[in-house]
Amino acid sequence: MPDPNPHSSGAGQEFMEQTKYRHLGRSDQEKGIPQPPLELPPVPGLPIIDLVNPRDITVPLLDIRTAIERRRSVRSYEREPICPAELSFLLWCTQGVWYIYGTAATFRTVPSAGARHAFETYLLINDVDGFEPGLYRYLALSHQLQQIRADPDLHIKIAHGFMDQDFVMRCGVAFLWTAVRYRMTWRYGERGYRDLHLDAGHVCQNLYLAAEAIGCGVCALAAFDDDIMAGILGIDGISHFMVYGAAVGKRAGEQGRADQGTNEK
Repeated sequence: MPDPNPHSSGAGQEFMEQTKYRHLGRSDQEKGIPQPPLELPPVPGLPIIDLVNPRDITVPLLDIRTAIERRRSVRSYEREPICPAELSFLLWCTQGVWYIYGTAATFRTVPSAGARHAFETYLLINDVDGFEPGLYRYLALSHQLQQIRADPDLHIKIAHGFMDQDFVMRCGVAFLWTAVRYRMTWRYGERGYRDLHLDAGHVCQNLYLAAEAIGCGVCALAAFDDDIMAGILGIDGISHFMVYGAAVGKRAGEQGRADQGTNEK
C-alpha cells in the first residue's frame, strides 16, 4: 500500500532532512576539540563487582545458522535464575572490549560508527544468582558491574516505564542501553544521532544470538517513556538518554547453559 502522506513534514521527516550531510558543518573533532572519555566513570562510593572473565566461560556450541533460524522474541520465561557466567557472557557479547587504543577508541564485540561506542549498559537485575535485585551499570573497560542501588521493587517501576509491559517484571535481567550523545556527535555532528540508533540494532541482535547459545530468550523493548526511564536511571535525558532495552530470561525446556570454567583443552 502506498504511503498516504509521502510529503509529510512531521518531526521524523525534519530529522531526516536536517541530518543530511549537506546541512552539517565542521565537527568538534575537525575543530580540534578534545574528545570525551570512552566511558562514564564509576560513581564514587558505590560497590563494584568483578564479573567472570569471558575467557573462563564455557558456552555450548551452537551453529550460527541455527541461532539465526531459532531467534524469536520471547516474553515468557522459566522461573530459573541466570547464573553469573551467563550474565558475564551476555554483557561481553553486547559491549565487550577486546582492545583499547589508548584514550582514542575501543574495539568491541559489536560494530559502532567510527568506533565511538557511545552506549552505556544499565541492568535491571531481577533473578541472577548472587546479585541483589536492583539497578547496575556495566563498566565495559574493566568488565565489571557497579551496583547503582538495591531495590526489590525496581522491576515494577521499570515495567511501568516500558509502558506497562509486565513481562519485564518476570525476566531474569533487563538490558537498558543509554547513549552519551557527545561521544558520537563529537565526530559526526548531528548526523551522529542516526548512527546511535543504527548501533543499537547491532547490540541487540548480538544479545538475541548470544542468548540462544545459553538457553535464554530475549524480547527487545523500544516502547518506553523517555522521561520516566531517565528519572529511574538518574540521567538528564538530553545529553545522556535511553535508546533501547531488552528483557532476558530462561526459555522453557532449553538446556543450554554457560559455566565458569576454562575454554582451554
